[in-house]
Amino acid sequence: MPYHYTPLFTRDLSQGELIEEYFRQGLRRRKQPDNLQKVIDTICQELNGSGNCIGYRQMHQRLRVNHGLVVDRETVRLSLKILDPVGVENRSRRRLRRREYRGRGPNFIWHMDGYDKLKPYGMAIHGAIDGYSRRLLWLEVGTTNNDPSVTARYFLDYVKQVGGVPRIARTDAGTENVTICGIQRFFRANCTDSFNGEKSFMYGASVSNQRIEAWWSQLRQSQSDWWIEFLRGIREEGLYDDSNFMHVQCMIYCFIPILREELYNVMKLWNTHRIRPSSNRESPPGRPDVLYSVPELNSTEDYLVPVSPIDITAAEAFISHDNTDDADENFTELAKIIEQEQNLQKPTNATEAKYHYVTLLDYINQI
Repeated sequence: MPYHYTPLFTRDLSQGELIEEYFRQGLRRRKQPDNLQKVIDTICQELNGSGNCIGYRQMHQRLRVNHGLVVDRETVRLSLKILDPVGVENRSRRRLRRREYRGRGPNFIWHMDGYDKLKPYGMAIHGAIDGYSRRLLWLEVGTTNNDPSVTARYFLDYVKQVGGVPRIARTDAGTENVTICGIQRFFRANCTDSFNGEKSFMYGASVSNQRIEAWWSQLRQSQSDWWIEFLRGIREEGLYDDSNFMHVQCMIYCFIPILREELYNVMKLWNTHRIRPSSNRESPPGRPDVLYSVPELNSTEDYLVPVSPIDITAAEAFISHDNTDDADENFTELAKIIEQEQNLQKPTNATEAKYHYVTLLDYINQI
């Protein structure tokens, strides 16, 4: 059968009308790929930092989101195979079989936990993940994650942000979670569902807190392994002693802002990446942000339980608001005086932070 072309329009269109019609139909000009050398240089830059722990999918997303590059995933895969063959081989051999997880919908259960691998350097991470969508709810770093007021502040800040609590909150059986437990049960005391009151909070062994424990392994592969080795190098050079107050405070002052920004980017990348299909139908594929925000796409619902502003204000009275996010106030004041007198610029990456750390300690030792 011969092919007959049927014109879309029966009259001439102006350039403006044509552009408007393109936009109405969702048509866009395809961007030209960036120069390959620029892509390779950026990959090398990432490989010199925490990017040497991640695979080609996460690297592709970093190049697009963090660096604004236009490049296809296959180019990134082949580039990594050439630039980092050992890393590619090591990642290809890492295969873990995980227990099947069951979740009903977004905000049905939140998993919360602390991550302690950087504690020897004065930095403690705390995070939470939605059990159904696998969306990271918060990923914070401060000087402690063992203080019940600190972990409860992270929890309550997010409750205020979304206006409610999950049906169930789950944590490890540590003293750092007692305030979260009390707040969650207080908010759920007068609910009528089957998980109301005391049943709305679950303690469990660390290995049983499956969702967040699985995500910590992702963090270790993509970020924290590099930080652990980088900071260990500073210690092995004799530049850091965790029994020295000034060393610890200077480490916190120089590195926590850098790590906090990296964790923010990690959370952003994770929440927008695409989770591939699996055999577990209770863990749907898709982007965590979308799975969390639009549960109707997977024939489920949002299980968030609204909390009144009055109850939130009442809960805040039980939380200490001492600053545990940054270095000691007296040290911070001293560091700022030295920075001003010596015209020192704030570091923007880990390498600059190391130089800043060494420089500040040199001046402090001369006082």
